[in-house]
Amino acid sequence: MKPSHELFRLVKSLSKSEKRFFKLMSSLQSGEKNYIKLFDAIEKQNEYDEEEIKNIFKGETFIRHLPSEKNHLYKLVLKSLRLFYAENSVSAILAENIQSIEILYNKALYSECGKLVHKAKRIAASHERFYYLFELIKWEKMLLEEEFQSGKFDHDLNKLITEEQQVIKKLRNLAEYQILYSKINYVFRQGGYVRNDREREIVDEIQSHELIKGKNTALSKRAAATCYYVKGLCSITANEVEDSFENFSKVVRIFEENPNLIQDIPKQYIKSLGNLFYYHIECGDYDKLFELIEKMRSLEGQDGFNRIDIKLRIFISTNYFEMLAYERQGKFDQALAKIEPVKQQLVAYGDKVTKEDEVLFEHLYANIFFGAQQYRDALRQLNNVLNDNETNLRQDIYSFSKLFNLVIHYELNNYDLLDYLVKSTERFYYKRKKAADHGYEFEVIFLKSFKKLVKTNRNLSRSADVFKEMLEDLKLLLADQNERVALEYFDYLSWVESKLQGIAYGEYKRKRAIKPSLV
Repeated sequence: MKPSHELFRLVKSLSKSEKRFFKLMSSLQSGEKNYIKLFDAIEKQNEYDEEEIKNIFKGETFIRHLPSEKNHLYKLVLKSLRLFYAENSVSAILAENIQSIEILYNKALYSECGKLVHKAKRIAASHERFYYLFELIKWEKMLLEEEFQSGKFDHDLNKLITEEQQVIKKLRNLAEYQILYSKINYVFRQGGYVRNDREREIVDEIQSHELIKGKNTALSKRAAATCYYVKGLCSITANEVEDSFENFSKVVRIFEENPNLIQDIPKQYIKSLGNLFYYHIECGDYDKLFELIEKMRSLEGQDGFNRIDIKLRIFISTNYFEMLAYERQGKFDQALAKIEPVKQQLVAYGDKVTKEDEVLFEHLYANIFFGAQQYRDALRQLNNVLNDNETNLRQDIYSFSKLFNLVIHYELNNYDLLDYLVKSTERFYYKRKKAADHGYEFEVIFLKSFKKLVKTNRNLSRSADVFKEMLEDLKLLLADQNERVALEYFDYLSWVESKLQGIAYGEYKRKRAIKPSLV
């Protein structure tokens, strides 16, 4: 049986402070502590090796029961983490209060119980923790029943019932918004931008939902933030840049006006800031972009932002968009300088990095290497995307990588291979277009021109004619918002124009960034 790695992953995820706290808690326990020996051995390993563990402790009795010892250690580490974060997590504080309320109630200490209920209710209400608020109202009703039995009728039961109904309503309202978020998030993570009518219908259905298009439909700040986040994602998916900026700006404003929300769900705040990066990239407002990047980086280490998942999200968002900004401006030397340090840090984060983030960075690396005229490195990075076996995640990146692949091979003068690759790519797009009924016009038109380009067999005069025709076709095609998304994956237009002007693609990008050309 293959050994489980869960304990190893948990131990290796601990910070120095968390390890120190675990050891301190363990020192308070009496008796033999085999779990500390096991903890220290696992903590020293770079990769989990159960055979090595068994050899280290082959003379110990506890090693005969390694699965149960591992399970015991796993539970102790989690218990230690719960205690470590008990005062920092609102959920932990409320859960602890509810447990204390139950104990006091069972001891018939109703007065003390009531004080704690009111204190916990204030916390739950200020943080919009409706599930806990519902639970606390239940205890308040039980205490009210005890008062009635004692002949006290000072409190209004109807008022409490009305409050409970409002909490249930807010809880249901928030849950409905979260369902809508899950739907649009699924659409974007699977296919990226809208490319055809069928995909447009899916987004339209979400946008036309009464909770999204209606006014004042959100019953809490948390629901309002989720509502605008859903709208923002819909806008990004439809490539409506201005709308996405407006909606995500509203999300950020809600968070910053309600610090408790930032404390409770910092990742959504980070993601909302990150989504504003898209707007400034598209507008070419790089000063504002870098200002926002520094704002996000300054959050790391602050209260609520010192979790490893938050640190990872800050690292990924800021570095990805910094490198993308350099690539868009043709500053390929600066972009190249960041690739290796970023790669090393992503490796250090290990499997905490999502597959989507891996694909996004690989594709970006390929663009950067291409702009720096390091075509073989670009091809190596792009092959990591093309050879990935994930069939559902970000198929937009995979699809456009096939076109980008042709361009790289063209620059490498791999003309014999290109004959095969063009035919293979044609079959791929034919199946996609057929499955979607229509759409993918950019891919079809580009491939048609590219086939002519390959047939010129490096004849400069004939190639120039093909590039001129390609440029005219692309400019006409890119007037369509659905097709313009192609430029998000590779700047085909700049590549064609650089060929016509007889200069390197990277040089053309730099010139275009200084004085953007109109499309």
